[in-house]
Amino acid sequence: MARAFTEEKWEQLSLIGEEKEPTTTDGSNGSAFSDPAFVGNKLLPVHRWVPWIAGFSSSFVRDALDRHLPHKGTVLDTFAGVGTTLVEAILLGHKAIGFEINPYAALACRTKLNACQIRVEALRDMIERLKVFWKDKVSIDYTPKSTPPNGFKTRADFYSPKVLHKVLIIQDFIDAIKDTSLSDLFRLAFASTMVRYSNYSYEPSLGRRVSAGREEIDDFPVFQTILDKLREMEEDIVWLQASLPQGTPSSQVINDSFLRYESHLSASSVDLIITSPPYLNNYHYNRNTRPQLYWLGYANHPQDMRRLEYLNFGKFWQTVRELKCVDLEFLAPQSDLAERLSILRALNPDRGIYGGNGWANYAASYFNDCYRYAQRIQYVLRNGGTALVVIGNSILQGISIPTDQYFGEIAATVGLKVVEIHMPRTTRVGNSIIQSDVRVAKAQKSHRLYEAVVELRRP
Repeated sequence: MARAFTEEKWEQLSLIGEEKEPTTTDGSNGSAFSDPAFVGNKLLPVHRWVPWIAGFSSSFVRDALDRHLPHKGTVLDTFAGVGTTLVEAILLGHKAIGFEINPYAALACRTKLNACQIRVEALRDMIERLKVFWKDKVSIDYTPKSTPPNGFKTRADFYSPKVLHKVLIIQDFIDAIKDTSLSDLFRLAFASTMVRYSNYSYEPSLGRRVSAGREEIDDFPVFQTILDKLREMEEDIVWLQASLPQGTPSSQVINDSFLRYESHLSASSVDLIITSPPYLNNYHYNRNTRPQLYWLGYANHPQDMRRLEYLNFGKFWQTVRELKCVDLEFLAPQSDLAERLSILRALNPDRGIYGGNGWANYAASYFNDCYRYAQRIQYVLRNGGTALVVIGNSILQGISIPTDQYFGEIAATVGLKVVEIHMPRTTRVGNSIIQSDVRVAKAQKSHRLYEAVVELRRP
């Protein structure tokens, strides 16, 4: 049926979302919002604690809070990541709630939010104890009690013998910390630096250093690296506590999927949602944090990772590519999404699971979750409440998928008003996503990746 479309119609469908190219000198690209890219957080207090492949800048969140929530209210991030929205919310005195399925990211959120109650003197004392412990253990023929996680398997040694010995000494010290809030800080200091001294790196997916043309690491100043991170945390906690408004801000981090919101949130209980769901790019956040999940004790077996895959927003291409046909589970009369997926499904049938059918299944699964997600947004928002959803488009088998446009159309079917689709970032890097040979048809030069903010309101 899809092959009945004319070449002109196919070209029109493949280029939707590619027309606008606004530019301004202030970096906003004509949008009401600044560029939401996370890169700006790398040097900022608290936000810099954990490097993250995705997320938005603190300035974007602060701008959104100032515009849409001038009074004190409840702010929700349904895909909290490492907590940018939540930290900015409490700094302005709002109640902050975050959902995050990845236990490592949830730990980062919790630790940042709990930092407002950390006793700085207790942290300084624990850092001094670490220095004494390290000096004592590293100077003798010490056999650590800690061992690498049994279920963590890699193609090559994750750590060299010298580095592993140092890491296990650090683990012995962390395991002996009784104060949970301090223990979490030390665990996060390790987890946020652990790949830096391993034989793996992010390119942007986790892979062996040698595969990226880098030498393996025989030795590394592990203790000094973790100590520097702890000193950074100490400095930022002093700043955070001095920057908070009077009174202890209310916050909650829920290590679960927002699609299972029923047991956590009441109807009409949220004033503002600022969030960014996973993009339609098949990036595997959970697998790329596998070292942290195992070393922190959140995973002991591949089955633990499969649970996270099940909870993920949208299915991964690898899990649906062999299915005969995944259909859309909703009706969107004003949308051409169904016909675009039909065109995608018909492409390259000779390539089997690498052809269009598998990618159409992947996209249909993603938009089915968008529909469920929109329903839940409509449920938790108060009347007049706003949701700002940062989302990027995608290109599958050479066909442009304007995800922002489709998400807005889906949201309208559940009763949400699409106020505007802002375009603060008209280009984003993504060659590893759209130029891969596994997509069969690479992106045309006229196609580009962008990032949009879908502004929704509950009437």
